[in-house]
Amino acid sequence: MDISVIVPLYNEDESLPELHAWIKRVMDANGFTYEIIFVNDGSTDTSWQVIQQLAADYPEVKGICFRRNYGKSPALYCGFERAEGDVVITMDADLQDSPDEIPELRRMIVEDGYDLVSGYKQKRYDPLSKTIPTKLFNATARAVSGIKNLHDFNCGLKAYRRDVIKNIEVYGEMHRYIPYLAKNAGFDKIGEKVVHHQARKYGKTKFGLDRFVNGYLDLMTLWFLSKFGQKPMHVFGLWGTLMFIIGFIAVVVVGVNKLYALANDIPARLVTDSPYFYIALTMMLLGTQLFVAGFLGDLISRNSEQRNSYQIKEEI
Repeated sequence: MDISVIVPLYNEDESLPELHAWIKRVMDANGFTYEIIFVNDGSTDTSWQVIQQLAADYPEVKGICFRRNYGKSPALYCGFERAEGDVVITMDADLQDSPDEIPELRRMIVEDGYDLVSGYKQKRYDPLSKTIPTKLFNATARAVSGIKNLHDFNCGLKAYRRDVIKNIEVYGEMHRYIPYLAKNAGFDKIGEKVVHHQARKYGKTKFGLDRFVNGYLDLMTLWFLSKFGQKPMHVFGLWGTLMFIIGFIAVVVVGVNKLYALANDIPARLVTDSPYFYIALTMMLLGTQLFVAGFLGDLISRNSEQRNSYQIKEEI
């Protein structure tokens, strides 16, 4: 199969028939063999009924229905698991991503040899309250990830070589950082294509400003895991050692002051009156806790069998 198109969605029943018709028109015009996997992320409208009808009428349509709303990353994870195409395209269901971009995205993967191609919505039809934070977020993501050639990490329109999506794990809200995940997995030929962005035709956006805060927290998590995920003791042990050294120096200062006072027959103040006593106590406690955290981190090694366990109500 040439292409798998994965479309995560939440309450997009109005746009689905038009989106399917547009994708089908592009695929048929180029003679591609393909599948469209709609992942219904717990919609409360009639999205699933629309998908069921499309699947009944068109053999290329497949669907996954979550029992509740999990988020975009779980939807992509389940879509990636089931994708069979040599090239995998992800796009949003709101008609802001143009299926007309699919042939060129596929060509860049197949002919130019890219592992991943991310769309870049150079001209956006979003309000300033969304575009300005997006620019700041992308600048930070470029600096942290080291992927300097991407302008829009969070663009929903992306193309992947099949090996990429089968060797990365998208969980939580890590869909924003799929290029970073791919790079950490060894797929470092990452390209970008300027894509057409359209104003939303139906409904309203499902994302609030809290996604920017969550995005930075996820970026910090991913950076830490990429650097120390397999060796957490390296960072916790380092800080624990530094704390212990500071605490030990403080203990020495307290001890020397006490001995000096006794040797020179000077009235010695109580150890608890010295600020160094509390510095020593605090630093040694912190050092111990950091060492314990490092050992536990090594034991856990961030592996959780339930990380990507989602309740699927129905699948077609």
